[in-house]
Amino acid sequence: MLDGTSVGNHKSTKHPTHVKKTKGIPFNDTNWRLTIAEKGQAILGDHLIGLQAGNEPDYYLDHGHRIEPYGPAEYANEFQSLVQAVNDNTNVPIKNMLIGPSLASGPWQPQQVWDVGYLDRFKDVLTAITMEQYVNIRHTSILPLNSLHSYPTNNCFMTYGIGSYVDPQEMFHNFLDHNAGLNLVKNYLPSSSLAQSVGKPFIMFETNSATCGGLPGISDSFGAALWALDYGLTMAASNFSHALLHVGGQNVYYNVRIRFEGTPPTNQSSFNQWTVGAVFYSVVIVSEIFGKSNVSQIVDTSNSGIYTPSYAIYDNGALSKVALFNFIDDPSGAHDVTATVTVNGGQVPPQVWVKYFLADSVSVKTNLTWAGQTFGNKFQVDGRLKGDLNITTIPCDQGANQCHIPIKAPSFALVFLTDPNAENTDSQTPNAVTFQTTAFTKTIHTATVDPSALATSNGHSGKERQNLGSTSPGSASGAESFRALTPSLVVLLAMMCGAAVVLTSYTQ
Repeated sequence: MLDGTSVGNHKSTKHPTHVKKTKGIPFNDTNWRLTIAEKGQAILGDHLIGLQAGNEPDYYLDHGHRIEPYGPAEYANEFQSLVQAVNDNTNVPIKNMLIGPSLASGPWQPQQVWDVGYLDRFKDVLTAITMEQYVNIRHTSILPLNSLHSYPTNNCFMTYGIGSYVDPQEMFHNFLDHNAGLNLVKNYLPSSSLAQSVGKPFIMFETNSATCGGLPGISDSFGAALWALDYGLTMAASNFSHALLHVGGQNVYYNVRIRFEGTPPTNQSSFNQWTVGAVFYSVVIVSEIFGKSNVSQIVDTSNSGIYTPSYAIYDNGALSKVALFNFIDDPSGAHDVTATVTVNGGQVPPQVWVKYFLADSVSVKTNLTWAGQTFGNKFQVDGRLKGDLNITTIPCDQGANQCHIPIKAPSFALVFLTDPNAENTDSQTPNAVTFQTTAFTKTIHTATVDPSALATSNGHSGKERQNLGSTSPGSASGAESFRALTPSLVVLLAMMCGAAVVLTSYTQ
């Protein structure tokens, strides 16, 4: 974030929802204004997890925020100046919660920043190592969070008239294999290892299917949901600690959820006429894959081609789940496959439980189901899964140490080695907390708010307010981020304890 001078009082929301937040220290110049840091720490307390020190500094020169010369060395010196200002400010008691360097990986590459000694100088004040990546078009949103931004393609020509036209039909196949995720993360593997070596999280802040609002026909499809699932697990297996899906205004194709405004007002208008994007299912499924232990480890076990990737999920060092994909789009059944799961150094259980993520085709946007349930189609969503839960029980051949898992084309299967129903009835699972609303009529996204809380709520008051991206209806530049993939875990690519899973074959 380049400018911003206020922090809202979030006490009214932070305690019920346990939301963790990050804030950005203004970096548009080096006349350090630390009000955000002061108020953020005082108001949010331990709900504040980091203060971003500069957003995409490698673009500051191109955008007129700095003058020549300006490179990694100059940025590091400015970072040092900020560190000194924080150290000298008694109203910022916690000194070691900075986030950086948050490159866009455009003009500068990560190694250039490491080469000027950035980590050696600042590892003691950094709470996370962060990067940001764009494809070939500069995205326009202002993004005040710890981040690595990565999109596989863009829709900037149609949205803003910059760059060249990208034909969604010609691009779709690029999302439908395992290489899509591998290619997005490969440039950051050395940096993720470096982050491990200094004991810091490595974060992908902003990502989705296509920058500048997504691509029609792709970003809101079942194929995009499969892509997001595979991409999220690829990041986890590559030692990304966290990741977020970006969402924007109502004309953004890749949103995880959309609100609708065209229906007559009723007492349910604000809550039963939502639409969830296909990638919302990805968010839900990835969260279930990782589980609640916060010590999950993800290993890429793919060995049967780019269209059928697979992953082993370990919990406390023990194999707990297997994730299986079939990207091929063929409703005839000719490309349905059977995955054979073998546990080396151990034995498969007598049976496994499977949840399937299904749709008729990679191109459809409706009638998606997760374990037999759906959130609903367009303008039918209230945030709850509908329908009967369907978990398939499949017997295994313990003598041969094999479980045979059928996978339709296209689909995703999450295989549980222990009964997921038992996990859901754990007596230690806290009861769900719901929040009442008093919205009865609708003019635009309405819900009543206590005026005293509103008076101290968050807002913008910086001199560049008019340049900020909008979250208003119909805005493709709405800059809201959704903490989605890989929530609060540290993934280590290390020698796994216990048995290892091997997919011996995929057969048709």
